[in-house]
Amino acid sequence: MVRIRNLHFGYSRRVLQLENLTLDLVRGRIYGLLGKNGAGKSTLLKNLVGLAFPLSGTCEVDGHAAALRRPDTLQDLFFLPEDVRVPAVTATQLARSTGGFYPRFDEAAFHEYLREFDVPSLTKLTTLSFGQQKKVLIAFALATNTGLLVLDEPTNGLDIPSKAQFRKLVARALGEERCVVISTHQVRDLDNLIDTVLVLHERRIVLNEVLDELGEFISFGTAPAGAAGPDVLYAEPSVRGQQVIRPNPGGTYSKVDLELLFNALTGPDKAVATYLTQRQHEPVL
Repeated sequence: MVRIRNLHFGYSRRVLQLENLTLDLVRGRIYGLLGKNGAGKSTLLKNLVGLAFPLSGTCEVDGHAAALRRPDTLQDLFFLPEDVRVPAVTATQLARSTGGFYPRFDEAAFHEYLREFDVPSLTKLTTLSFGQQKKVLIAFALATNTGLLVLDEPTNGLDIPSKAQFRKLVARALGEERCVVISTHQVRDLDNLIDTVLVLHERRIVLNEVLDELGEFISFGTAPAGAAGPDVLYAEPSVRGQQVIRPNPGGTYSKVDLELLFNALTGPDKAVATYLTQRQHEPVL
């Protein structure tokens, strides 16, 4: 659905935010885009939806340059930015005035999402708290049923119960014809939701892996403090001693610890990144 090739982007040619980036995003997946603050996650998402334009390289959605913002592309794409601005209307009025721009918008589903988020549908959005405003727009985004749904830091402003509800609703809204991209620096907010993890670091995608496959060739566990062992790729202290990442030669599935993996890939030690890169280039027997 999304095809990026050799993309370079910067607000000036002297300082690049994205460099030689190549990426494919397909339907039927929920991608988690992880990165530190300022890593360029929002910049990448804006390139995806045609609000920023590559200095070189290409970014296409369904075979057309995203920057063209073709009407048929836009009616099958919804982008929820981190900083939301709501009009002085009710949620019901928003659905009736704006839902028509999306051919598969489901008003009944929208109101069901609002009920599950416990947000009123007949109160002006401008009088709601920031968290409630965010939940209205998330509900609207899910109800558009667009093929491409892009959410930038959607859990900012949500309390813990609302984050759990968010994960539940997004998982339910995914279908085989939908591609969902969720950007966050709050790694644990995507636990048990995403099926593919992307890590953006130092202007490049340093990881693009299906979680189920990732858990078959690296393992996550604990080790006593100071006794991690020579096979450990990464270790960090915890209340249980050390949390560690090791090779997984047996292929027995290990649940991926997203936060530990993220720390390993964005810290100074490159052992995990090097190991994963080597595995990607191993010959298929």
